[in-house]
Amino acid sequence: MASSSGTSSMSNILLQSSSSEEDLQLLMEQRKKKRKQSNRESARRSRMRKQKHLDDLIAQVDHLKKQKSLTLMKVDITRKHYLEVKAENSILWAQKTELTQSLQSLNDIIDLINTTNGVYHTDCYDINNHNNHNNYYNNNNNFMNPMHMAYLNQPIVATADNMFLW
Repeated sequence: MASSSGTSSMSNILLQSSSSEEDLQLLMEQRKKKRKQSNRESARRSRMRKQKHLDDLIAQVDHLKKQKSLTLMKVDITRKHYLEVKAENSILWAQKTELTQSLQSLNDIIDLINTTNGVYHTDCYDINNHNNHNNYYNNNNNFMNPMHMAYLNQPIVATADNMFLW
């Protein structure tokens, strides 16, 4: 009996051990399935993040293309404006040069008039007395007397503020 009771306890242990092995295998299978499911979910989330990142990059590329187009258009407008201003500047410089030369000529004429004797002969200014040179200096009522024309004695001065005002 001892042997029969020993066999039966052995079979109980074997049954328990095989049941434990089956439970262990079942538990391992469940863990394996759970891990596979978790990996699938993780891969799905990863694909979703990757797709979102790709969509964001495509949107950014579109935005940058539009921005580039606008910038090129602004550069083109600025370039045209620059060329117009440059042309106008060339014209203004030519006018300035011409006016500066005219101004210098006028100042030279004024200097010549102020320094030359006999240019303003009395006959030109005194209608009543053609023979008296002293009358030129004594008669203060002469309209054409250069000494009464203060603007003739002053050099013409142009400044950047009033040079191109008409």
